[in-house]
Amino acid sequence: MDFAEVFTQKFLLTWEGRFNRARYWAFFLVSVGIGILAGVLDGISGLGLFAVLANLALLVPSIFVLIKRWHDRDKSGWWSLLLLLPIIGWIWIFVECGCLKGSDGPNRFGADPLAAG
Repeated sequence: MDFAEVFTQKFLLTWEGRFNRARYWAFFLVSVGIGILAGVLDGISGLGLFAVLANLALLVPSIFVLIKRWHDRDKSGWWSLLLLLPIIGWIWIFVECGCLKGSDGPNRFGADPLAAG
């Protein structure tokens, strides 16, 4: 298996496993960078198409990354539905997924992503 295959299958296109905070925030920052680039390209071209394509391309990986972060907190990915609650849900997700440490050691969703080895 080459790097691209492992990266997409294990990292972005499955909800199985766990993500620590560093990977979660790295994905968030890369997504913001892609959004800014798409906005600049839209401004240059005047089409307004690049941001739509970027958002569509990032939709499924964003959901899977959020689910994996919930798994690291030893919670079901269904907690992602908090996104449907404006403000309160978003703050809850920010605190739980963005600020709090994942569970130590293996949990029901897999091995600790911070464990050596």
